[in-house]
Amino acid sequence: MVIIKTEKQIEGIRKSSQLAAQTLSHTASFIKPGISTAALNDIAHQYIITHQAIPAPLGYGGFPKSICISINNVVCHGIASPKTKLNKGDIVNLDVTTILDGYFGDVSASYPVEIISPQAQKLIDVTRESLSRAIGAIKPGVKLNQAVGETIEKYVGSFGFTPVRELGGHGVGLKFHEDPFVFHYKNPKGDILLKPGMIFTIEPMVNASASWKVYVDSKDGWTVTTADGSLSAQFEHTVLVTPQGSEILTQL
Repeated sequence: MVIIKTEKQIEGIRKSSQLAAQTLSHTASFIKPGISTAALNDIAHQYIITHQAIPAPLGYGGFPKSICISINNVVCHGIASPKTKLNKGDIVNLDVTTILDGYFGDVSASYPVEIISPQAQKLIDVTRESLSRAIGAIKPGVKLNQAVGETIEKYVGSFGFTPVRELGGHGVGLKFHEDPFVFHYKNPKGDILLKPGMIFTIEPMVNASASWKVYVDSKDGWTVTTADGSLSAQFEHTVLVTPQGSEILTQL
């Protein structure tokens, strides 16, 4: 069931989303060669709790860290470790979800670690732009998959890239994950007409190859990597459907 949020709920989700975005920006400012993913996780954790909020991933389904940090061919759900350090030329995604006064906000972005390859930069740019185009297509009366899935798949495909299929966006706000599921490729299954008051994430995970297939690490049960070892990038916003179009709640 897709929840149409009330004005009070929207305001609460907006505040949490702004904190998530601020946390992301703050943590990203520490990205540099040699820093460990554990250090970045701790920076984000401290920022969130200092602002009287809770890091939603911590303990969620047994996830052991406060944010997800995914490097190079890791698509998502990377687990921070003091042994994992950033290197010059890496690309790294930080995924932050906050709970503030019971409301959830969810955001992520991919960053270069100093100078990266032209292909890696292209992947980041294309993934970011695909998110922007999908958000631009959001408005009441439009079908969700037409606005998001078709837009993203067509755009990234024109560069020889592929959106991941096994994972997608989701309703958010009163819970971490709500209906609807948001496909990032053409798939009308369970499609809905958009209405004002709906809030969901759009978070394309894009592989720098023609393969959308991914692999989940059997040891930790969380870390998702590209099956062919190609780079993957992701950008995410929490988006509200408004009477006129949309509002990016996680936009600073």
